[in-house]
Amino acid sequence: MEDRSPPPMEPATGTDPRLDLVADSIDLHRGHIRFVHPRDPAALLYEEDVASDQAYPPYWAEVWPSAVELAYAVSAHDWNGAAVLELGCGLGLPAIAAGLAGARVLATDRSADAIMFAAVNAEQNGAAVETAVCSWSEPGPLLARAPWRLVLASDVLYGQRNVDELLDLLPRLVGDEGAAWIADPRRPLTDYFLAAAGAEWRSVETTPTREPEVLIHRLTGPLRPAPAGVRVADALRE
Repeated sequence: MEDRSPPPMEPATGTDPRLDLVADSIDLHRGHIRFVHPRDPAALLYEEDVASDQAYPPYWAEVWPSAVELAYAVSAHDWNGAAVLELGCGLGLPAIAAGLAGARVLATDRSADAIMFAAVNAEQNGAAVETAVCSWSEPGPLLARAPWRLVLASDVLYGQRNVDELLDLLPRLVGDEGAAWIADPRRPLTDYFLAAAGAEWRSVETTPTREPEVLIHRLTGPLRPAPAGVRVADALRE
């Protein structure tokens, strides 16, 4: 039978792609998260700023399976009163899950657009989530509020720069009894990250999720002090 259904609607020429939105939701252990995101993340690659887009593509606009699974894992626990930080929050799903579980949450990203979406999504779900634009290379505001009980990040091990910055930053953010949860879809640099983290944390545990390709790496208790001027990650690269 001939398909006579109308073609999908497209935004009018000149419409800001950040305003062409899709409403979506994910299930948690208890309840769900409702959120919005850009319909076409690729449309956020602005031609007038190609160099910037190549350095920091608009990955925040995607609904990544790692973020969905991390949010689901966070929602299985009671975080009442815990100080929780999300790095590279994108749409804010894990941060919102932590907020709904009672945590005091700060969601951060280097993209102001991501922070805007995370804030709107948190408000839509009645989750108390503070937001801030912050890069890992200039983490002063995050360190000033350390130690954090839990630091969250999803699908961030996709570049050597990211991995090196995380290996340096995470132990400085987490307290002796704190943890960092990194959800990852088996990126090529994951083994390198885990090898370095294994020498810098008391415990590194990997657990499965509902998605076969997504794992959650749970780093607990950073070892202090770090060797002056030398990091395990640097030695592994030599």
